[in-house]
Amino acid sequence: MIRFDILTLFPRLCEGAFTESILKKAQENRLLKVTCLNTRDWATDKHHVTDEPPYGSGPGMVMKPEPIFSAVESLRTEDSYIIQLTPSGRRFNQQIARELSAKQHLIFVCGHYEGIDERVTEHLVDDELSIGDYVLSNGAIAAAVVVDAIARLIPGVLGDGTSAQDESFEDGLLEYPQYTRPQNFRGWKVPDILLSGNHTAIRKWRESKAQEKTANRRPDLLKNSRS
Repeated sequence: MIRFDILTLFPRLCEGAFTESILKKAQENRLLKVTCLNTRDWATDKHHVTDEPPYGSGPGMVMKPEPIFSAVESLRTEDSYIIQLTPSGRRFNQQIARELSAKQHLIFVCGHYEGIDERVTEHLVDDELSIGDYVLSNGAIAAAVVVDAIARLIPGVLGDGTSAQDESFEDGLLEYPQYTRPQNFRGWKVPDILLSGNHTAIRKWRESKAQEKTANRRPDLLKNSRS
């Protein structure tokens, strides 16, 4: 069972993502465990202060290193891998999700305000991840996205073991178009090939459509495609 520990000042911000649907069932089946923890619980002063103004002046507040180090050190085991969610991290993608799905224990350090004291980045975390070129109000939101992507790749989490293999980005392409009943909706019909029962032809059609969609919408992905 893989463990996810998310350290944030706002644990309720991400808890809801793990109490519904697939991730809820996966935890009930003991395939994974997600815990959202309040970094403030490791602050030792009277008011549980976790942030201070930055040295050198500047706007906003910076998260202090002491509570974060204490929290991680109390949770860390020999199997732990510590990840900081930050806009300056490497861009998260499906390949990284697959790599991380093989880990036993992931600890996510989530920032807020103007960021986290650089000594956390330099001396505590193993990896830095960003989910895109934009800024969120809290790293817990990004952590929820990363955990969801990883969890889907854990054997048994998805009902159909082949589901994760057919999704967008798994082979470097966007996923082919999908259709279901009714066959004719407002005059828009399901492509005849999907009704043919010819699985070889259907597979080739899907491969072609995946290539076409990727070329139109994300041509940058084609250079990394395995197709």
